[in-house]
Amino acid sequence: MNRYPIWKFVLIGTVFIIGLLYTIPNFFGESPAVQISPAKTSLKVDEGLLQKVESTLQLANIPFDGLFMDASGVKVRFANTDTQLLAKDKLVSNLGKDYTVALNLVPQTPNWLQSIGAKPMYLGLDLRGGVHFLLQVDMKAALDKAAESTVGDFRMSLRKEKINYYGIERQGQVVVIKFESEAEATKARNLLAKDFSDLTYKIAGSDKDFNLTASMSVMAQKRIQEFALKQNLQTLHNRINELGVAEPIVQQQGLDRIVVQLPGVQDTAKAKEILGRTATLEIRMVDEEKSDMATLQKAQAGQVPFGDELFSDREGRPVLVKKSVVLTGDRITDAGPGVNGQNGSSVVNVTLDGRGAGIFKNVTRENVGKRMAILLIEKGSTEVVTAPVINEEIGGGRVQISGMANAQEATDISLLLRAGALAAPMEIIEERTVGPSMGEENIKRGVHSTLWGFAAIAVMMIVYYMVFGGVSVMALGVNLLLLVAILSMLQATLTLPGLAAIALALGMAIDANVLINERIREELRNGNTPQASIHAGYDRAFDTILDSNVTTLIAGLALFMFGTGPIKGFAVVHVLGIMTSMFSAVLVSRALVNLLYGYRRKIEHLRIG
Repeated sequence: MNRYPIWKFVLIGTVFIIGLLYTIPNFFGESPAVQISPAKTSLKVDEGLLQKVESTLQLANIPFDGLFMDASGVKVRFANTDTQLLAKDKLVSNLGKDYTVALNLVPQTPNWLQSIGAKPMYLGLDLRGGVHFLLQVDMKAALDKAAESTVGDFRMSLRKEKINYYGIERQGQVVVIKFESEAEATKARNLLAKDFSDLTYKIAGSDKDFNLTASMSVMAQKRIQEFALKQNLQTLHNRINELGVAEPIVQQQGLDRIVVQLPGVQDTAKAKEILGRTATLEIRMVDEEKSDMATLQKAQAGQVPFGDELFSDREGRPVLVKKSVVLTGDRITDAGPGVNGQNGSSVVNVTLDGRGAGIFKNVTRENVGKRMAILLIEKGSTEVVTAPVINEEIGGGRVQISGMANAQEATDISLLLRAGALAAPMEIIEERTVGPSMGEENIKRGVHSTLWGFAAIAVMMIVYYMVFGGVSVMALGVNLLLLVAILSMLQATLTLPGLAAIALALGMAIDANVLINERIREELRNGNTPQASIHAGYDRAFDTILDSNVTTLIAGLALFMFGTGPIKGFAVVHVLGIMTSMFSAVLVSRALVNLLYGYRRKIEHLRIG
């Protein structure tokens, strides 16, 4: 009657061991470290960088506890923060500007645990420390950029329909097109109003000087500003994720502000660099008429021809490109690394949106035999990645960029291009650094409150229910163990609300054991035998336990679906706590009771108070 089959004990034992293994990493803590990562996509993380870092520290007699390499760079672990700061200064002076040296925290989990995927939980900003930024999006710049883009679109549409005009310029957020006749201006207005219906058009002038002005409506301005904010949110999120910052928070605040929280990043300068590190492409035409040796030498001496800009390619050779931009990275919808089928070199495959594909097709058709420069702009510097000759018209919206040094660079550039460029510039208007000492204090208080709550429950249960109370406490301990293990396996972020949810989960989990124990008492009072009372207590209390947990689960799911930030973090722990409490209160406690009483044929008395 009260005997579990062997497979149930094996199941419970397996779950307990797995839970123990995945909970243990949370007790090893973190050690101060320095992270070295390339500042440019042309540089890569390899054994050479690892050896260079090691030799630098050894020559400076700076002791370190560990040195290893991962996808984000080289990390060096130290015994204390004083050594960490000393090592950072030394590495900065030796490696120069080509590499970013930042303070970091790395887990001290043993390698054998890491090999099975056992890692500690991520800790939020309030527990681990880190940096908090409030960024203001420049909405005026977003409107200016949209107007500048409109200039190019207008120019292309008018040329396509062969409408004569003698000037087009942007005056603030208004585009002005100059015509010699009112008929041409009217024809242009009808064409543009059809293709760009969200703009307001007006014709003014006399004689042979007519101006067609196009200005954005209020709705169009609002739409552009909303898009700029959403694009910046997505770009920041992609950029931070791809640079390996664990569980960042990137959220909109108000109509033109973005909150960014980076837990575990103690170096403010590094955090600013992460926010600002975006790359985009510009496609421009090479000025073939002025690319002779004499003109290039004059340009290098500072005499750059009007309408041109001077850049260098990957080999250091000067390239004169026109200032007029054919396409920008805003038109990129996807980018991924690939291999050139002809020579096996690394390339980046770029997919353009509909409008970008149309522009690229027209430009390549009109410039067959000429060179097109593909520029990569990153961290304020511009370089010519490649400048191939256009052999034929290229349609379909797919472009292949060659000139990559290796597969790693192709992968890095693809990540940067997918993240995209910021739709509008941003300014940091608030900056806060949360020190790890404050996080440690929060963790101590949270752990102490959980332990004291657990101890109070344990004392009450043992005093009131005696042996069955002890069984309930052991089941409650397994519940806590499994909850922490699942959070660690999911790599969930634990915050102060999460700690509160753990304490609440313990209080709620004991309710199921109270229902079971009271049901067993009731069966004993009704005259049933001890074995029958145990069986009936667990069997008849299950429906009540299930109903109460399902209703609480629904509330937790609602919090998760409709809540944000701390509320969502609370809901995650709350929901997981309900699931683990069902397992521990029903299966684990029943298994323990069966071990105590299930194999005894005759029981005179149950020690249940």
